Amino acid sequence: MPRKVVCRELGPPGRLRLEAFEPAVLGPGQVRVAIRAAGINFPDVLMAAGEYQLKPELPFTPGMEAAGDVIEVNVAQGIAVGDRVIVKFRHGGYADEVVVVPSQLAPLPSTFDYAEGATFLAAHGTAYHGLIDRGHLQPGEVLLVHGAGGGVGLAAVEIGKLLGAIVIAAASSEEKLAIAKARGADHLVLYSREPFRDAVKRITDGRGVDVVYDPVGGQVFEESLRCIAWGARLLVIGFTGGIGLARTNLLLIKGASVLGVRAGEAVRKNPALGEARIRKLMEWAEQGRIRPNVSHRLPLEDYAAAMQLLIDRKAIGRVALVMG
Repeated sequence: MPRKVVCRELGPPGRLRLEAFEPAVLGPGQVRVAIRAAGINFPDVLMAAGEYQLKPELPFTPGMEAAGDVIEVNVAQGIAVGDRVIVKFRHGGYADEVVVVPSQLAPLPSTFDYAEGATFLAAHGTAYHGLIDRGHLQPGEVLLVHGAGGGVGLAAVEIGKLLGAIVIAAASSEEKLAIAKARGADHLVLYSREPFRDAVKRITDGRGVDVVYDPVGGQVFEESLRCIAWGARLLVIGFTGGIGLARTNLLLIKGASVLGVRAGEAVRKNPALGEARIRKLMEWAEQGRIRPNVSHRLPLEDYAAAMQLLIDRKAIGRVALVMG
């Protein structure tokens, strides 16, 4: 009997439960996928705690992305048993199998294994939407990536470099910075070594950066305002370090913009954005130009430990649950 992780009460990962379930009968227009890996995202942790903007009705299964094999279809064409696919959710991915509709599926790049496929579209999609759709990053501009050892941070390093930017990667450990350098970062900043705003001014000869990619928030966001160039764009990706406060005088002086980045919601408002994004990401993946860094692969029953790796910031890139 297949299993899934179930949230029946809001709280930390330890309150979630692994439960067996009866497979659903496939309805018209539906596809059954045997999940081989599921990606862990920080919004999964927040959703289970009741602290995310999306609050599913209890009980629910966390998990925004997964990858696996199509094992049953009830659609006329386009998808066949045996297809290797990425599955997109708002929640529901921490399971041995799922029933979805074709619009939730994307082909698994031939260059990826299941864990890489399950940790691809959320982080790289966020980076793409932030840097291209929102930040309009141009070749030769200077990009500062905070949390560059995390999933969305490393994705931004990769895509920023692909777009021709000069990439400054900031992270909390030498190990994380080493991975960021391998993914294309031009300059490395260790938070504990010196104030990052001083490092940025030194690297840019006092000019500052054109784009700030910030999944951390808090004090990091506030200090970023002090090392930006004229016309800078500050991309608000998330708040792993708390909610930051914008000093509007600094924004005015620099003619700067603060832009919220919600890749999933943007697609729901404008599906054409998502089609273009996935098409380009898949092209880059097949060319071997981008790839998730999966630092930890844990079995499904270790879901709580896997989620805790993100909470404790021990992951470098991504964490995946693997099934079977």
